[in-house]
Amino acid sequence: MKIFRRDLLSCLLLLSVVGISWASGVTSYAFVTPTQADALGQQGRNEQAGVVLRAAAKALDRTPHAMAKIHVEGSLPGQGIRDESVEALRDFTAARDLALAGRLSGESRFADAAAKLLGSWAAVYSPSLNPIDETEFDSLFIAWDLLPENARQPSKAKMEKLIRAFAIGYLQTPPQRTTAVNNWNSHRVKLATLAAFATGDEHLITQAHERFKEQLRNNIDSRGKTYDFTQRDALHYVVYSLEPLLMAALAAQQHGQNWWNDEDSRLSLALNWLRPYASGEKTHIEFAKTTVKWDHVRRDAGLKGFDGMFDRKKARLVYVLAARFDRQYGELATSLRDAPWQDAWLSLIAPLSSQ
Repeated sequence: MKIFRRDLLSCLLLLSVVGISWASGVTSYAFVTPTQADALGQQGRNEQAGVVLRAAAKALDRTPHAMAKIHVEGSLPGQGIRDESVEALRDFTAARDLALAGRLSGESRFADAAAKLLGSWAAVYSPSLNPIDETEFDSLFIAWDLLPENARQPSKAKMEKLIRAFAIGYLQTPPQRTTAVNNWNSHRVKLATLAAFATGDEHLITQAHERFKEQLRNNIDSRGKTYDFTQRDALHYVVYSLEPLLMAALAAQQHGQNWWNDEDSRLSLALNWLRPYASGEKTHIEFAKTTVKWDHVRRDAGLKGFDGMFDRKKARLVYVLAARFDRQYGELATSLRDAPWQDAWLSLIAPLSSQ
């Protein structure tokens, strides 16, 4: 009996380490439910599927660019490891497209290529807890959701450890004082949320929800104006702050939770505040009164988008995501697309018809 009890306790401890919770009954996925992943192979070929399959075919021979450290924040092209990091981060969208193509086609070559990319990162990476550097890791989490179990096995333990490190790190490390309410924290909340859901740990998920609600209260005022607009005088940063919050809310919706209406529907208030600029009814000169010196540095370096009029198409993904909660945003989202196949991966995983 003592041996049985010791073995049982060891099993329970192992399960807690890898982030599986029997008691909670929460299924471990970041964004794509196992049922959705399985059903992708039953879909007929459409334009969106064709786009993903073509992108995946191009990525089949991609060499992994895994790095132990990445850094893009606060640097210009050509400085430090920025360029190398930007290229490395493309592994995640490539892995997402490959894993999605594997589900759509049933061809193991796509899943195997995705697993190779993800496994290379799981072997060397530890979270830096800089959400601007790491915001693209949401695509890694989604790619992992899409991998079938047999493709996961070689790197499963390391990947589950990495995802749990993201969740715990972002939830338990206090934000920097200067970035505790702006877009920096919105990206932090997104990563914490998707990683927490991927662990299936109800305690972490509850913490992530609290951080999400705190950010809505702190970042969006009662009129829908974001702190980022006050700080940067730029719709660029309104968009950059809302995108991750909408991704977090959509991940929650994928788990049957309604975060969209949190804090008196402040996400909707912010979307309605931004709407006339996204529709072209209003215009705005970007960064004219920014309080952040780094914005002037990028403008003086000639980086696109840091002066002149706001390009309303930059708000495309915001309204594409918003339409998953409220169909009233669908027409605007469509008008902001350059082509119907943009955001094909999202249309396949979370189609409007399913909302």
